[in-house]
Amino acid sequence: MNSTLKLIIGISLIIGLFSCKKNQTGGKGSVKGVVEHHGKAIADAYVYIKFNATEFPGDDYTNYNTYVKADANGNYSIAFYKGSYYLYAKGYDMDIPYPFEVKGGLSVSLRNKENLTKNISVTE
Repeated sequence: MNSTLKLIIGISLIIGLFSCKKNQTGGKGSVKGVVEHHGKAIADAYVYIKFNATEFPGDDYTNYNTYVKADANGNYSIAFYKGSYYLYAKGYDMDIPYPFEVKGGLSVSLRNKENLTKNISVTE
């Protein structure tokens, strides 16, 4: 009986570990919004995503786990599992002096199946 109990506990732990996804894309929760510079949507901006992060991981895109590209109206949308994420957007505003690049980010925390709307404000 002792070995049967250990087997049941072991199987339960394995199922628990693999059924609880956290800090990755593809879940039933989401974050969506607009990448904007002084209220103007930034078309085709890239939104880089760092999993399990609440602090700015830096400018280098290789520090991030994945990315999405905003549409022509600056809208982005990402499906997530619960967890903490840092979103960092980079794009171009042709209405400002060269080099036109604008960037900025924010930290988000999602609960299970939560849907958030978060605009990302970017600056020079």
